[in-house]
Formats: sequence, structure tokens, C-alpha cells
Amino acid sequence: MAMIPVHPGPGAAPDLAGAILETALIIAEARGWEAVRLTEVAARLGVPASRLPAHYRDLDAVADAWFQRGLAAMLADPPGGFADWPARDRLAHCLLAWFDALASHRTITAQMLRTKAHPPHPHTWIPMLVELSRLIQWWRQAARLEAPYGSRRARREEVVLTLLFLATLRVWERDTSPDQHDTRHFLHRRLERLSRWLSWDE
Repeated sequence: MAMIPVHPGPGAAPDLAGAILETALIIAEARGWEAVRLTEVAARLGVPASRLPAHYRDLDAVADAWFQRGLAAMLADPPGGFADWPARDRLAHCLLAWFDALASHRTITAQMLRTKAHPPHPHTWIPMLVELSRLIQWWRQAARLEAPYGSRRARREEVVLTLLFLATLRVWERDTSPDQHDTRHFLHRRLERLSRWLSWDE
């Protein structure tokens, strides 16, 4: 079996949580996400495996940390004049920030999601549904949609945006176009239709 490059040890990486995540991604790129073992991650970092649970309870928690990078990008300070953009452009900007932040490991990201959704693993797919709902809420807030939480319009937007996110995710998983052009085109086209249907900018 070919050796995977060893991630720098803890002496060179004071952020052990970040080093664990990066090393897991290195192994996953070579073998796939399901082949990652945290004991191997610890060995490659030169630390006892007993130190890892203080940062991640299991491999699913490592995946959650990866998705946090997407959320952080979605919630980053927007460009100047953002509040004056049409709602569809604000929504596109925020969601594409999420996809762009995770694009360096797009295949692994898809594998993480499939692992979470595996039916015999309710301890991962049930929380995944909660996290998906939470992501959609953050997306609405980041895009500055004004319907109050719990209102009929907000509930409608949540359903529509959840379906849009999942549809765009399927395109993104297989997108090898430059700068994820296919994903951007798909998202902008769908948002233009939804904008007319939901009257976001009237």
C-alpha cells in the first residue's frame, strides 16, 4: 500500500484539532472517507490516540468540523452594498461561499454526507437533518431575507431553499468545470425562477 504523506507533528501544528482534520482529509483523499481511522490519524501526528477525543468524539465530529468551514464562509462579512442586492443575488453569494469553501475536497465532502445519511446509522443521519435545517436558517439570515422566523412565508422559504440546496449539492458533487461554473449557472438559473415565484424583490 502506498504511503500517504505524513502531516506535520504537534510540534509544528499547535492547533491539534485543525491538524486532526487536515490529516483525516489527507488520508481520505488517498483512500476515501470511510477508510479514515482516528487511530491512524493520531499515529501520523505522533500523539497518543487518547488525546483525540478531547477534540473530536468520533470521525463524524471531524466531518462536522469540516462543514463548519463552509458555514464560516457563508457568514463572512459580505461585500459593500450587499444589502441593496436583489435577494436572489444575496442568496447565491452566500451559498456559493459555502460550496467554494469546501471545493478543495469536494469528493470527500460528498462521501462525508453519504456516510452521515447511511440508514443503519441513525446517530449520524438524524443529527444531519437537524444540521441541514440549521444551515438553511443561517443561509436565510446571511442573505437577509426579512420574513420573521416561524411565519408562513419563512416556512415556505425554508422548504424551497432546502430543496434548492439539495439540488445544487447534487450538481456540485460532480462539477469539474472551471471555477465551478456549472454549479453557479445552475444556482443562478434556479434562483431567478424562484425569485419570480416568491416575489422576493417586489
